Amino acid sequence: MSDLIIRNCRPNGGDTADILIRNGRIAHIGTVTDAPGVAEEDAGGRIAIPGLVDTHTHLDKALLGHPWYRNDVGPNLLDKIDNERAVKKALKLDPYTQAMRQSLLSLSWGTTHIRSHVDVDTDGGVSAVEGVMRAKAELAGTVDIEIVAFPQSGLMRRPGTLELMDQAMAMGADMVGGLDPCGIDRDPKGHLDAIFALAEKHGKPMDIHLHEPAELGAFSMEMIFERIEALGMEGRVAISHAFCLGANDWNRTQGLIDRCAELGVAILTTAPASRDVPAIKRLDAAGVKVGAGNDGFRDTWGPYGSGDMLERAMFVGMRNNFRRDVEVERALAICTTGGAEVMAIEDYGLTEGGLGDVVVVEGAALADAVSRHAVRPLVVRGGKVVARDGETLRKAP
Repeated sequence: MSDLIIRNCRPNGGDTADILIRNGRIAHIGTVTDAPGVAEEDAGGRIAIPGLVDTHTHLDKALLGHPWYRNDVGPNLLDKIDNERAVKKALKLDPYTQAMRQSLLSLSWGTTHIRSHVDVDTDGGVSAVEGVMRAKAELAGTVDIEIVAFPQSGLMRRPGTLELMDQAMAMGADMVGGLDPCGIDRDPKGHLDAIFALAEKHGKPMDIHLHEPAELGAFSMEMIFERIEALGMEGRVAISHAFCLGANDWNRTQGLIDRCAELGVAILTTAPASRDVPAIKRLDAAGVKVGAGNDGFRDTWGPYGSGDMLERAMFVGMRNNFRRDVEVERALAICTTGGAEVMAIEDYGLTEGGLGDVVVVEGAALADAVSRHAVRPLVVRGGKVVARDGETLRKAP
């Protein structure tokens, strides 16, 4: 942590001010006239926002730094899952190296906190968790990483995976993950009983991938709700994707949204163009916590993505037909303070006493910054400059 003055910035697109950071926290926002010996950065009248927060990605999977991968994989989810395991083995993909590359790329765009789902399976064992844990330790205080032990290839359909998940949690993974209990494992009771038992055993929260659409996803979601209530896990479960909440039967989905609010279930969206997605305004009206993430990018699943959460805020806005400035500002907040709330990061945001995580962005207004998502002139973490003009001070391996 460090001391710093960011002069001539516009906090959250407002009036021009200085931001004084002392001991890694924002001490004052306004005019700073007396701070002898404190380093200074001039924002040149640009906007300052809080550090961006990516609440859903896969640090062990991106092919950053590798030659172009030609994707000829079939259309089904299991095709992509099985192919990914084979390619990772063929390329000898190193989870530590890939996690460092993606985390530092994200940092160059201003992301200071990441929640990553990390594969646990009978081919790779817990090696991916070990690699991302190493990156997490090295980047602590620069990019903070939260690790979800994730049975990407299935749990019940691949015997031995549950024991490996238990091992990953004992090693220090932060959360228990799950995946499509009907669509992948075809054993919703077995799958959900197993992952909730792991969470109870290790005293950890959960983040469950739920791609299942419409009524199938609603069925799985209701089974998740039953276990949250039975085990007293209110406020400790997130559901990623939750495509079923975007189904056309609004009366049905409203009941699910209301239950999410009652049980403190957070919804994490990647706002994909190809799937039904939860409507942000409906989640907000019900009081559901919402975060967003880049998901996987530049990997065996697809060529798209840059790791930029301002770009992701644009996708959230476009997918929800957000056009007015106030609506685009909400999309951005989901990618900063919304994600921080989901990840239980305290004192987040550009307020006095808040964490000294500040990103200087280009734009006449917040909506303009989201729309153009230009290179970040300055990224500050805890009062320390960690990136300039799109380049991190620490170089990736």
